[in-house]
Amino acid sequence: MDCFVASLLAMTGNDTSLFCQKDKTMASIHKDIPIDADPADVWAAVRDFGNPHRRLVPGFVLDARLDGEARIVTFANGNVARELLVDCDETRQRLVYAVVSERVKQHSASVQVLADGEARSRLVWIVDVLPNEIASYIDDQMDQAALAMQKALGRNAA
Repeated sequence: MDCFVASLLAMTGNDTSLFCQKDKTMASIHKDIPIDADPADVWAAVRDFGNPHRRLVPGFVLDARLDGEARIVTFANGNVARELLVDCDETRQRLVYAVVSERVKQHSASVQVLADGEARSRLVWIVDVLPNEIASYIDDQMDQAALAMQKALGRNAA
């Protein structure tokens, strides 16, 4: 139950303190990443779900292979993750995926490409994760991925 619903219940006299306590909510990590590239080019790399290691985050992701509607991703730090494609919205230039893992209770992510002027982009990446204790690790990994994206997609990319 989200805090909006809890607030509505509070107005009716129901006790909702349990639902809005900080330790009861999911960690939500937001990144707004400027990229010196045309939004169409950035979106083409984001939507190429099977090739993040080649187009989107080379060096951060070493390998990826498709497995049905999921991809198996091998990261530079040795971790391997199964990421399930949830949605790829061409109109909104938004991709949604979820990590399927025994160690992670919840991990859902959205990546949206927005125009920032005529020839620049902003990539808005949001990850919601449980348990909260892994949020700082995820946040750090997202920062490293953002640098890899800027390097791979920016106009000065090799």
